Amino acid sequence: MSAADTQGRGAIRRLFATPDFRRIWLLGGIANTMRWLELLAATLWTYEATGSAFMVAAVAMMRALPMLLLGAVAGALAERLDRRRLLIALQASSAAGAGLVALLAALGWIAPWHLMVQGLLAGLAWAGEMATRRRMAADAAPPEDLVQAVALDTMTGSTTRALGPLLGGALFQLTGLAPAAAIACGFHLLALFLAWRVTPPRPVVRTPQSALSGIVEAARFALSEPRLRMVLGVTLIMNVFAFCYAGILPAFGAAAFGASGAAIGLLAAAEPFGALLGGLWMALRRRAPPGLFPFVAGSLLFFACLLLVVSSPFYMLAWVLLVLGGLGTARFAAMQTSLVMTHAPPEIRSRVLGLVTTCIGAGPAGVLLVGALAERLGPHAALYTMATLGLVLLLALLLREWRVSRG
Repeated sequence: MSAADTQGRGAIRRLFATPDFRRIWLLGGIANTMRWLELLAATLWTYEATGSAFMVAAVAMMRALPMLLLGAVAGALAERLDRRRLLIALQASSAAGAGLVALLAALGWIAPWHLMVQGLLAGLAWAGEMATRRRMAADAAPPEDLVQAVALDTMTGSTTRALGPLLGGALFQLTGLAPAAAIACGFHLLALFLAWRVTPPRPVVRTPQSALSGIVEAARFALSEPRLRMVLGVTLIMNVFAFCYAGILPAFGAAAFGASGAAIGLLAAAEPFGALLGGLWMALRRRAPPGLFPFVAGSLLFFACLLLVVSSPFYMLAWVLLVLGGLGTARFAAMQTSLVMTHAPPEIRSRVLGLVTTCIGAGPAGVLLVGALAERLGPHAALYTMATLGLVLLLALLLREWRVSRG
């Protein structure tokens, strides 16, 4: 075994020996698995009920909308309020939303607008994910193990994006929407219990600065720092033009390959599975400072793979290409958080993470656009158009930053 692998394994052992990191890590794994389970079950039900790719995209969009509208606010609140209590409140909203869907579906009263409302509740927790739970996980880790902590958390997030759709597709096909939502509610309550077990932090030192002025201060700093500026720009492009593919995956899988619910779940799990493998490799490697190159290279790799997926004539080839693309999204996601944690001052770190969340929250625009394009042109043409536009914009951003760096 190499010295790099030995150091990486030692970091993982230290992280799991830290009680609060362990609880926050497990909480995130449970909550995020249920989030993706609910999303796939909800979109599959919507497609069956309406036959509309646009309605599927609309249901998916509602989960990301709070990230766009409240991401920066969540970052400001996470620095002014008790992050543990904020996490508890957000997790409780997820449990309540899933329980409500289970009840309505069991009574036969469920409608697409109910799933949109529940998506908004789940989206509140998603909006606070980066500025609260991820920040808490990074803070709970030993300082020398920050990169491994973020890589491990990213790897776990990738696992949930693979496991959640698999469970969601299988449960929906076998039992329907109501049992799937009820199971999600139960696991959200378990995550809520873990949040209660996290050690209460020291009292928050409140500043006279308003939340709005704090957000403006963080935005000015991030836009003046080249690495943080790239994090915001690339994150925006990826979430609008790349990750929108998940919003019409049920329609794409059915149209391209005649895939069943379980097969669509397996296809949805492909990119997260690749990200899991990539995150595992990073977590077990030696400590290294976060870098901008792997962040950008991972994004370019995913765009390239997505373009190839659209042209794939075979289901298994598309699945393999999405796994390969997931190796790129692993680098993208791990470096996204690590670059902020290492290049933003501690006193504005949550606010910068909130700005990143806002960029992630721009995803609904991409989901709506790809849904509208799919209605008019079909899923293949819609995905090809979005991936091509995203790749062109990413290359244009890199060219601009290169010119700025040369003075």
